[in-house]
Amino acid sequence: MPGIDVPMYDPRLVQPMREELTRIGFQELRTPDEVDAALAPGADTALVVVNSVCGCAARNARPAATLAVRHARRPNRLLTVFAGQDADATARARSYFTGYPPSSPQMALFKSGRLVYMLERKNIEGRVAQEIAADLVAAFERYCS
Repeated sequence: MPGIDVPMYDPRLVQPMREELTRIGFQELRTPDEVDAALAPGADTALVVVNSVCGCAARNARPAATLAVRHARRPNRLLTVFAGQDADATARARSYFTGYPPSSPQMALFKSGRLVYMLERKNIEGRVAQEIAADLVAAFERYCS
């Protein structure tokens, strides 16, 4: 049925994966309207993490995000959508990732409503969390005040 978002995985299975980001301050965006409201043009910065069940999200991306947001200079808003769970919200978030194909996981940094930095799965997979976090921190230093 159109408009019904059916998750690929049992929501109870992915709850700990959701909480890995929400407990450190990420706001979950579960609908396209929430995504649009959160990514509306503005003066602040926002990091959007496309969370997922895939192994590199658990092993590399979520821990990297956790490390990076501890940095003194970081985005004003921390946002997340969950691929394979909240498909409509994820699709809407990815519609803002102009010039980048969908990947899971994926991390996008916005400044004043404009995409300024992207980490795709190919930049995450096979790297340790500290290396990925260092890339994010460098982007935070460049784009976040």
